[in-house]
Amino acid sequence: MTGALPPPAEVAVLRLPHAEGLPLPSYATPGAAGMDLLAAVAEPVTIRPGERALIPTGLRVALPPGHELQIRPRSGLALRHGIVLPNSPGTVDEDYRGEVQVIVLNAGAAPFTIERGMRIAQAVLAPVVRAVWREVAALPDTARGAGGFGSTGTG
Repeated sequence: MTGALPPPAEVAVLRLPHAEGLPLPSYATPGAAGMDLLAAVAEPVTIRPGERALIPTGLRVALPPGHELQIRPRSGLALRHGIVLPNSPGTVDEDYRGEVQVIVLNAGAAPFTIERGMRIAQAVLAPVVRAVWREVAALPDTARGAGGFGSTGTG
């Protein structure tokens, strides 16, 4: 069953000079949750196994109030090359106005080269629910209780 999607939220974007000529993030398919972020590097960046690099996107954004931009890895890069985002998901807060950059880690066995315009991550616009902490003397019991780290099964 497919429901109607809410209207798109507008994200104001400022393209920095080193992103000139690169397309803005977009959804690859009508059902995609994430938009591809592209590398706005002037020269190829080679990341050796076990190393990290900060890759610029050349974009600054103003998110709608009550939203965050989650930066997530691309599954194909993770599967084929071991390219992951060590702080995944990264969060771009609604009040951040600096350049969106992606921390990339090569967890693979071979050097990996990022070239200009390469799809390096996904961005998912998500609503944020604000929390208010309320200290209590006791918590309600549950069947699970304090069990964690594999307590609900073997997988």
